[in-house]
This record gives sequence, structure tokens and C-alpha cells, in this order.
Amino acid sequence: MKKLRVGILFGGRSGEHEVSLLSAASVLQAIDRKKYDVHLIGITRDGRWLTAGDAAHLLPSSTGATQHLRAGDPEATPGAALLESGEEVLVAPVPASAEHVGGSLATLRSSAETSLNVDVIFPVLHGTFGEDGTVQGLFELADIAYVGSGVLGSSAGMDKDVMKRLFAAAKLPIPKHVTVLRRDWRENPRKATGSIEAALRYPMFVKPANLGSSVGISKAHDRKELKTAVDLAASYDRKIVIEQSIGGKQGKARELEVAVLGNDSPQASVVGEVIPCKEFYDYEAKYLSEGSELIIPAPLTRTQTKQVQQMAIDAFRACDCAGMARVDFLMEPGEPSSARPKKIFLNEVNTLPGFTSISMYPKLWQATGLPYSQLIDRLLEFALERHEEKKNNRYDV
Repeated sequence: MKKLRVGILFGGRSGEHEVSLLSAASVLQAIDRKKYDVHLIGITRDGRWLTAGDAAHLLPSSTGATQHLRAGDPEATPGAALLESGEEVLVAPVPASAEHVGGSLATLRSSAETSLNVDVIFPVLHGTFGEDGTVQGLFELADIAYVGSGVLGSSAGMDKDVMKRLFAAAKLPIPKHVTVLRRDWRENPRKATGSIEAALRYPMFVKPANLGSSVGISKAHDRKELKTAVDLAASYDRKIVIEQSIGGKQGKARELEVAVLGNDSPQASVVGEVIPCKEFYDYEAKYLSEGSELIIPAPLTRTQTKQVQQMAIDAFRACDCAGMARVDFLMEPGEPSSARPKKIFLNEVNTLPGFTSISMYPKLWQATGLPYSQLIDRLLEFALERHEEKKNNRYDV
């Protein structure tokens, strides 16, 4: 039987470029070459699409850099230079009559008019221009199967304002929050500040609505810090989401995470907990500083575990996600109390979470009984399943 042709797409223009390289290296190292014919497709920081000839340089083991894998640290990403070489490519749709494994075929044509034919794309892109529905729209136009959520699920999962509206419509518990437009903030910061303070109490979390990996997020304890935080978030996006901190002055909220896998019948993993080395799990705590702790499974009661898992599935469906997502929660701080159970709030969904072998999403499935290489198999199966299901749609009148 002919091998399935899998394109691993990585790199990209977002601030999570290095994280993407590490995720792609892990996938390349674990994917079963007996089942799949693997092709690497890189996107440079300036947006050029390249076929990477020397994929081995991506693997940390090929350079001896096996111990130091903190994303965001240039010395920890030995494959960063490989995107500067290779053939530049573009994506082109192909005729519907093309016959091959798995459905429609994406053709990546180089300047030399050679073609790289793949049956399914595994996008290991994080953040802007990879996780926000843009590249998913390109795959839809090219009629190619791809891992992960579609255009709607990806864009909703990236936009924290829209995401919260969908959670609220599904009657899922979320922190109190307000959304401010950059234009309104810059034209009248005093009025915007008054509106924020009228709706929320300090401390507050200030976030760009459309960005990943906690980039641009700050915690504001007073009005002065709020101004600095909103200015920072406004430099990244036109919408700024401000949330009231869970726990407030009583302490830090517990940060829980669940991995969800599937299409129309998704399943939830065991629950994990993150104990950040800083005041909250920002980009530095995730990728640059040492000391953050991941606990799998999280110390919860059986009732709490089931509640979080069901909320994760409900959030996945509310955003119309597919394939995979990591769903993050905030739980009130303190010891469990039978008198008043601790409240659990949805924080966000992440439709293309970090995918290194030591990232939370694969580790949660590993703890649930699904090893990393088999997780890759399942994701590719769900991508083909979703692409095949779309053939039931009519596009004529």
C-alpha cells in the first residue's frame, strides 16, 4: 500500500517561530516513516515558503542539543538556520480528478516547476498566521486535508474576545472581563480607564485579543500598571481584553489544562496543573525561565476532574474546534472546602498547542495512555476523516 504523503509545515511569521521549530523537530523525530512519506515545508520569518532539504538539522539529537530545549532561546533551537536554504514554493489547488491516498492533493510548486505532492498537511505553526484561520483558509482553497481546526474554529480560538462570547453563549463559566478597542484607548485613555475600573476590581490581567503563548500579557495591580499593561497589549492588537483576576488578593488561581482530541465526538485527557515560577504563566515562565512545574494528573477530586473534562469538551464544541485543542482553566486558590467548593473558570482554548515531546498537550495524552507517536497517527486520521466528511457538502445550487 502506498504511503500517506504528509507535509509538516513549520516556522512562520509569528513571535512563536522558535516554538514551532521545536514542535516540528519533535514530530519529525517521532512520526512513523514506515507509514508516512514525510516532507518538510518551512516558512521563514519574513513569510517565504521553502522546502527544507536538510531536515536532519532540525532534530536536536543531530546537533547534540538534547538537554536544552527551552523554546524562545536561540541556542535551544538548532534548526533555526535551515529555513534560510531550500526551494521557494507556493501553494496551488489541483484538479478534483487527482487520484491519490486520502482525497484531494495539494501541490507545492517551486520556481523550478517541480512539485511536492502531499495528501495531508500537519501544520505545526503557533500564533499569528498559523493558528488564526489564515493558513487554514489556504488549505481549504487548495482542497487539502490538514490537522486541526478549520477556519472558524482556528480564528475563534485565537480571538479571546470572540472566544469568550462563544463560551458565554454556551453558558460556560468565564472570568469577569471587558474588551477595549485600541482606538478608544488611545483617543481617551481616562474614559477607558474609568469604564474598566467600574466593571472590574484589581488585580487584572490585560491581554491582546489575538496573540498566543502569553505574549503581551501583563498583570495590573493598580491604575499605573493598568496603563502600562494596556499600552503594551495595544501594540500587538486592536482589541484588548481585560480580565478580573481569579482569587484576587487572596492568592494566585490554580492553572489547569486538559488536552482534547477528536472531531464531532471529542475526548478529554487527564487534567494537568501548571505551577508557574513567576506570578503567572507568561512567555518567560513558559520558555525562558526554569522552575515552572507541570503536575500530571492534577491533584483534584474525582468530581472536579470530571467537571473540568466535560467543560473542556463543551469549550471545544463551542468554538467549533476539530482535531486537537488544549483547554486552559483557572480555579480559585486555597484548599478544597466541602462548605464551598472552589469555582472553576474557563480561560481559553489553544487550537495548535506546543507539540514538542515535553509539551503539555502530548504529555497529557501520554498520561492518559496514548503515546506521542500514536497521537500523531490519530491526528492524521482525524484530518483525513474531516476532509472526507466535507465531501457530503453540496456547493452547487
